[in-house]
Amino acid sequence: MNRRNFLTTSALAATVLSARSTLAADTPVAKPRVKLAIATYSYWHFRDTKVSIESVIEKCSALGVEGVDILHRQMELPEKEPLTAEHRSYLRRLKRLAFTHGVAPVCLSTHQGFVYPNPETVTANVEHTKKCIEICYDLGIPALRINTGRWGTAKDFDDLMAKHGVEAILPGHTEEEGFKWCIGGIVACLAKAEECGVMLALENHWGLARTAEGLLRIVNAIKSPWLGVLMDTGNFLTEPYKTADYEQLRQIASKAVFVQAKTYPGGGEWYTLDIDYKRIARMLADVGYRGYVSLEMEGKQDADVAVPKSVAMLRKAFQV
Repeated sequence: MNRRNFLTTSALAATVLSARSTLAADTPVAKPRVKLAIATYSYWHFRDTKVSIESVIEKCSALGVEGVDILHRQMELPEKEPLTAEHRSYLRRLKRLAFTHGVAPVCLSTHQGFVYPNPETVTANVEHTKKCIEICYDLGIPALRINTGRWGTAKDFDDLMAKHGVEAILPGHTEEEGFKWCIGGIVACLAKAEECGVMLALENHWGLARTAEGLLRIVNAIKSPWLGVLMDTGNFLTEPYKTADYEQLRQIASKAVFVQAKTYPGGGEWYTLDIDYKRIARMLADVGYRGYVSLEMEGKQDADVAVPKSVAMLRKAFQV
């Protein structure tokens, strides 16, 4: 290489390196970004006439929210019967409506439990969960919210909430048995979840998952790529029962595959918590969470007022 070519090549290399350095300096580092969804439960708290899934999809679209989190009991489907051709036609209509409104169905929240001494009852709940996995598959939903189940010694849910989620163990049985039944029930659903490509998201939803310790005991015992945690920001209740339990939320954050964000405009249906969503946003960013944050408005204020207000608050907290 002669002197002229050497100088030309060196100058070109220096220019390229300088350009790369400038580009790297000017390019912002990507931060974990969440997307917002709205739980259909935000519009129906089991108290009055059901609010249709179709109407909530349309409301999500009008608010510019990217996802809808569907409550199974709010659907026009019988809870215990097998899926029929008519039921699947209903699901296809929902799927089409969501697509044409630019809203993604992102989670199905079902109600089941595995804390039963009777194996036949556990099996019935396994079959129900498998049916809900099929519903997810038909709707293109990637996650199914599941529960541990509970002892059933509280007379009803209102009584359970009055006791801040604390429930006596079924007489004649032990907590160890409860965990065994629950783990067995979840394991029995995993093959179906994998077949359909649906994540099972175990929520801190009372029962054995009333504490982070209980929830993690189950998830860590199973260690399946098809089982993760659904982090509900309002379901860890510790005295004085006025603020979110951030320490317990932090313990489960790294395993979260879906997040449900409680708000309480007008006061909560059962209780009211003060939740710092900027703190929650930092907590999730610290563990690299990139999934959905689904609003569960559980206040008594009219949903058509409270939901948009809550969405605006979450957008500000998560900067989305």
